[in-house]
Amino acid sequence: MLQSVVVPASVSEAIVALSAPGAKLLGGGTVLMPEVNAGTDEIRTLVSLRRAGLSGVQVSSGVVRIGATTTLAQIAETEALAFLAPAVDAIASPTIRNMATAGGNLFAKPPYGDFATCLVALEATVEVEGPGGRRSEPVAEAVRHPLGAGEIITALSFPLPAPGSFRFAKAGRKALNSAAVVTVAAVVETSGGIVEKLRIALGGVAAHPVCAVSVERALVGKPFDKEHVSAAATEASHDIDPFDDAYASAWYRARVTPVHIRRALLGA
Repeated sequence: MLQSVVVPASVSEAIVALSAPGAKLLGGGTVLMPEVNAGTDEIRTLVSLRRAGLSGVQVSSGVVRIGATTTLAQIAETEALAFLAPAVDAIASPTIRNMATAGGNLFAKPPYGDFATCLVALEATVEVEGPGGRRSEPVAEAVRHPLGAGEIITALSFPLPAPGSFRFAKAGRKALNSAAVVTVAAVVETSGGIVEKLRIALGGVAAHPVCAVSVERALVGKPFDKEHVSAAATEASHDIDPFDDAYASAWYRARVTPVHIRRALLGA
């Protein structure tokens, strides 16, 4: 059972604190605290990153760097990240967004984790520190496996997308504060009405956010119109592994995924 909470003043101190038996990392707490409150003998110490200096957003030379403990609310209020505001606003409630962190959202299990889906679409990279030193890897890979022992996500970075190129759509059982039936985030660039670059990420339709590579292959080089987008969207069945839960069946998720890909890309 929980015995103590420690608040390290640096990442290096936090890594040391995580070496204690039963130590667990605490960011905003929206993912971890329900587990703690439910009662568990596995967690003895919470290692809070509140004072570890990992909060803030920096934009330099067209690259965004977001500290891991930056809250979703802070991200939505950052002028350079205004394109992400509709996606952040679709996540939970204002109270949760004031607590939930950019790094922590990577560990939110589907049908949650909408911000992680956006990061996959943006081809973001995660920065990690641990007993073995520092490393980085694509967010698309990081969401597929847990961190190593004692490792901490310190930041996320991605190139700013071209103005107007980022798209987002989320389907849920209700308009606000709902878990996803399917989430679509995409970056699409066209020239002369032809798709030149496309990156699509899907949430709520697999055990982690996934890249819709089949859709991308089907649409790049084709006209960016309803006919071609709708045809390409049906290829998403090759990229997803939907599941049943209280919000939707696997069948329904698979059925509506192409619809919401089309809506995200074309706005209709």
